[in-house]
Amino acid sequence: MCRRSASIVWCAGVLLLPVRMAHAQTPPADPAPAAVPAPAAPPPDAEAKAEAPAFLRGTEIGGLVDAHYDWFSTRPEGDATYRNFDTRHDQFRVTMAQIWMAKTPTDRSRAGYKVKLSVGPGPTMVQSFEPGASAVLQTIEEGFISYLAPLGKGLQLDVGKFVTPHGAEVIEAKDNWNYSRSLLFALAIPYYHSGVRATYAPNDRVAFMGTIVNGWNNVVENNGGKTLGVQVALKPVPALSIVQNYMAGPEQPDNTSDWRKLSDTTVTYVVNPRFTVMGNYDHGSDTVAGARARWQGIAGYARLQVNDLVAIAPRLEWYDDPTGFTTGAVQRLKEATCTLELKPADSFSWRIEYRSDVSDSPVFKTRGGRLRKQQQSLAFGVLYALRYKG
Repeated sequence: MCRRSASIVWCAGVLLLPVRMAHAQTPPADPAPAAVPAPAAPPPDAEAKAEAPAFLRGTEIGGLVDAHYDWFSTRPEGDATYRNFDTRHDQFRVTMAQIWMAKTPTDRSRAGYKVKLSVGPGPTMVQSFEPGASAVLQTIEEGFISYLAPLGKGLQLDVGKFVTPHGAEVIEAKDNWNYSRSLLFALAIPYYHSGVRATYAPNDRVAFMGTIVNGWNNVVENNGGKTLGVQVALKPVPALSIVQNYMAGPEQPDNTSDWRKLSDTTVTYVVNPRFTVMGNYDHGSDTVAGARARWQGIAGYARLQVNDLVAIAPRLEWYDDPTGFTTGAVQRLKEATCTLELKPADSFSWRIEYRSDVSDSPVFKTRGGRLRKQQQSLAFGVLYALRYKG
């Protein structure tokens, strides 16, 4: 899970794109003769809500399709080294297809739920570390029941399987700034947990969360211990967001003595409505067969919304794996990415991305079994997503 870049020239060229869409306006027609006024039509939202079945009121339903094409300089015969989801050279693939349904609990309806079902190579990779691997578990990305307890401003409890709170990126590419996932996402943090989560926000500037889960990427427990997690989310001013996560617990099979620990920090700052920057730092450690392993990495992001159609998002990363615990080799990795997003509609986007990964060790697989110290790639991602609220 690693990389570097020669994408500065490419990004600079993209910044010169002056894309604007002009909308013609037709002068209003002359008013019609006076007549008996017709009853006012209800607002579209009110009409949609009135027609929604009772069991769907307050319910959100959504879905997405994510497809891509990748070209790698290493031309690997299998999956590209240290890549998530967009892993195959010179192939058109559907990364994932997903549907989901959720109801957020409120003080008027305190019970809620969320179910998210995903299929494709992406979900299969997410579930690849699951001790109780099964086709059903691979399909259920999230599935939990919620209850908003009447304590203070409301303490929300979630019980079931949910995605990890760690990291600046998520499984769905549409919710990230870049198309490919970072080294930190691929190597430093877990994907999901199964257990209990409690969230409380005393005001709009601070929120707390605590979790008790089986561990990293396991619905089925692999030892007799539990992993504990805490999160503090701060928003001291509207433009600044700071999220600090910490998780610790036994993760080795049939071993409750050695604990894995992870600290994850994400800071986001909105410079202005069109330009935002973000940083993510992870530090982890574990003990395997009496030997201490550790890893750490930092990622820097920026997103420039050139206009309503075009956005540009560069990313830089540095990752250190001094014991080879997360990558399988003692190394330091660097990665640089530049992503151009074209979004002609709210539900549709197209991403074009150049990425370079560099290691100080020969780790990148090539066709024929040779190893190189660097890998470049060019990706084309197409994303379609819909969302409905009853």
